[in-house]
Amino acid sequence: MMSSASVAAAVAEAHRREWAFVLAATVRLTGDIDLAEECVQDAYAQALGSWTASGVPDRPGAWLTTVARRGALNLLKRAATERRTLPRLVEDRTDPGPEEIARVGPDEIPDDRLRLIFTCCHPTLSQPAQVALTLRLLCGLTTSEVARAFLVADATMAARITRAKKKINAAGIPYRVPPVAELPERIDAVLEVVYLLYTTGHTAPAGADLVRRDLVERALDLARMLHTLLPATELATTGAADVAGLLALILLTDARATTRVGPDGRAVLLAEADRTQWDRTAIAEGVSLVREALRRRPPGRFALMAAIAAVHDEAPSWADTDWTEIVGLYDLLVTIWPSPVVALNRAVAIGYAHGPAAGLTALDALATEPQLAGYSYLAASRAELLHRLGRLTEARLAYQEALLLTENTVELDFLTTRLGQLPD
Repeated sequence: MMSSASVAAAVAEAHRREWAFVLAATVRLTGDIDLAEECVQDAYAQALGSWTASGVPDRPGAWLTTVARRGALNLLKRAATERRTLPRLVEDRTDPGPEEIARVGPDEIPDDRLRLIFTCCHPTLSQPAQVALTLRLLCGLTTSEVARAFLVADATMAARITRAKKKINAAGIPYRVPPVAELPERIDAVLEVVYLLYTTGHTAPAGADLVRRDLVERALDLARMLHTLLPATELATTGAADVAGLLALILLTDARATTRVGPDGRAVLLAEADRTQWDRTAIAEGVSLVREALRRRPPGRFALMAAIAAVHDEAPSWADTDWTEIVGLYDLLVTIWPSPVVALNRAVAIGYAHGPAAGLTALDALATEPQLAGYSYLAASRAELLHRLGRLTEARLAYQEALLLTENTVELDFLTTRLGQLPD
């Protein structure tokens, strides 16, 4: 008999690491997203009781998949007549027998997650809906977490996800990786899913931890899967180049992971990081992928973002960073991806390349951007530039604004420390 606390922790860990596998495998059986979600949620609920009595299984994902699929199969058999009228996601589905269900597990279904991504990223859906739905279903993010990734209200995101699921069911969108001819119109949304998943994990929107390693590792895994899938297709000069760029970006930024938080649990600025602790193997792989991605002309946005990360990672120290080159890369990036967040990062880079006054001018030009109205990094970046200019009263107000907009505990501590370090 295990303690309820130990079992709850094991179930929570299984949710973080196995959700995508379990849901994708169950959707493959049911052909219905809502039914699959219901059965998977029930499987996790059953785990709380079963694991308390019998212990955590050696392969939690396989156990959960078996329970979810058995539950789904029972529901489908009891509603055989209704099932014939249900929207079908799966073409030529064959119900598995008990032996097949019993051996289903994450190790045996490596492509089910890709099928689910491409199903959610069908071109009949708007791209924001595609990305939001996939983050919710495939990655197990809560509606609130997805809303924060998009900088929109929870209610807005909940309605968007519901509409997208209904549209998939109504359209009978097949649950499969599309043929080569259909990949170009879907790959942008698929890459956006992986990118937003990574950024949500890289700096968690809320909570006690700066990084959610489960989301980072899931994004890296998906990027590697896509990179393996696409070069074998006719997209070797288009979609595959974008995938290489995204994989490079994740590798290069995550190579610094061990130095982002100090021994005391406080966030560490990139300028103060111990570069000897960075993962040089990941950096070498990332740089190689950047070169692969930059062969495409013009280069895609992920290739340019990865190139910016490579400039940081290859510099011997912060003082040796070529900020002029970084600004030039941001100039290219903002032309092909005119995102307010990219413009913000460009302004910060200008502050290092051409001085804090020039950076502040570029930053203040973004003050009326609606998407940045509740974005803590705008206020925090402004505070840093004002601090460097010696405008301490304004810097203090900017730090206080950033604190009001921040929900991550590690970032709150960091901003509080920076505010406290301002001279009186």
